[in-house]
Amino acid sequence: MQPVPADDQPIRPIRAKSLTHRLVDELSARIRQGVLRPGDRVPTEPELVREFSVSRTVVREAMQRLQAAGLVETQHGVGTFVLAPAPAVTLLALGGNEVSFPELLAMLELRITVESEGAALAAARRTDDHLGRMQRAVDDFELHWKAGASTVEDDYRFHLQIAEASGNRYFEEVLRSLGKVTIARHRGDAAGEQPPASAGRRKELAHQEHLAILDGIRRGDPAAARAAMFMHLNNSRERLRRLVSAPAGS
Repeated sequence: MQPVPADDQPIRPIRAKSLTHRLVDELSARIRQGVLRPGDRVPTEPELVREFSVSRTVVREAMQRLQAAGLVETQHGVGTFVLAPAPAVTLLALGGNEVSFPELLAMLELRITVESEGAALAAARRTDDHLGRMQRAVDDFELHWKAGASTVEDDYRFHLQIAEASGNRYFEEVLRSLGKVTIARHRGDAAGEQPPASAGRRKELAHQEHLAILDGIRRGDPAAARAAMFMHLNNSRERLRRLVSAPAGS
């Protein structure tokens, strides 16, 4: 049975639960089932708004999550297109808070190995443009941390910029395949269940570690960049372990 073309899909307004999650689930299902194939253009924002009866904000958030999962790519001024199949681990990025702590710890082990070497390569290969984008991500992290806002986007962007600066596209692809879910954080932070001082202190430490990584890359010192990244991700793993074992609200 041939898949029904995307343009002929029945209109099914999305209700209840998380509208963004529902839209992500629907579009990712179309990609997995071959309704949307690699290279196909994803319906435009206005088309998705009409089809699913959701807001532009919901559509944009869904596109961001699909991009983070490595399922689609947006070409500015052209459109959003389906990417070639990514590793199975990609789908972990779609689950957000559903990923367990053991899974996060396992992914951090992978990141420690991959990103430490990626930082060393970035120190040797980065351009001024790379440095500028890393600095903006670090500055945004500090701004949002001090304002009590989410820093996940800034954190992920910083690490992604380093992977890009490595000059080896596979470092970037690995990080994109894992997605933002790899940014270790206690789900209580987002729900406001963790004491602000505790969450703020963790973000302050992460910010200081980001600065150390950036310093090594800026100075063109691969050994320093590698060591700083290793320390940062290892510390992130230990902070996550302490959170898992800590009583609620501690």
